[in-house]
Amino acid sequence: MRFSFTDDIALIKSLKKGDPEAYTFLVKNYHHKLCVYAYSLTSDNDQSEDIVQNVFVKIWRKRSKLKDDFSVKSYLYKMIYNEFIDQYRKQKITLVLEKKHIDALSSIVEEKDEKSLERLIAIVKQEIENLPPKCKKTFLLSKEEGLSNIEISEYLDVSIKTVEAHISKAFALLRKAVGHKINGVLFLLFDRHIKTE
Repeated sequence: MRFSFTDDIALIKSLKKGDPEAYTFLVKNYHHKLCVYAYSLTSDNDQSEDIVQNVFVKIWRKRSKLKDDFSVKSYLYKMIYNEFIDQYRKQKITLVLEKKHIDALSSIVEEKDEKSLERLIAIVKQEIENLPPKCKKTFLLSKEEGLSNIEISEYLDVSIKTVEAHISKAFALLRKAVGHKINGVLFLLFDRHIKTE
C-alpha cells in the first residue's frame, strides 16, 4: 500500500478521487499536530479531539469540492480554527476567548497569505522595541507578564495614571502601525487572556 504523497497537488488529486490511502495519509501526518493546535485554543483534550475529528470528516465529505492547488497544512489549520469558533458560538458560553478576541483573531485569520501574518507580527515586535523605554517596560509588564495596572504602579513606584498613560500611548503607536488588526496580533504574540483596548 502506498502511504506517501510527494506534494500537496498529488495528495489533493487523490483525495478528490476518493482514495482512502490519501485520507489515511492526511490523518496520519496531521492528526497529532492539529490536536496540539486545537488544544491551544480550547485547553480541553476531549474538545480538541472532537474538533480535529470533525475537520477530517468535513474534508472527506467535501473532497470533491477541494481546489486543485493549495497549501494543505494552512487549509487544515484554518479549518481547525473555524471549527473551534463554530463550536464556541454554538455553546454560547465563555471558554477561552472573549468576543472581541474572536473578532480580532477572525480579522487575522482572513489573511490569505501566511507571509502577511508573519509580516504583521514582525512589524508589531519591531514597534514594541521602538517604544520609549518607560512606555515599553510598562506595556510588556501588562501584556507579557500579565500584571494589573495596580501591580505595575507598585512595581515601578509610579501612579496608576502614569501606568494607564504609558499603556494607552503604546496602543496608540502600535495601532498607528498596523491598524485594527493590533488586538489580534497582540493576542497571538502574548496570551489568550490579555486585555486589549
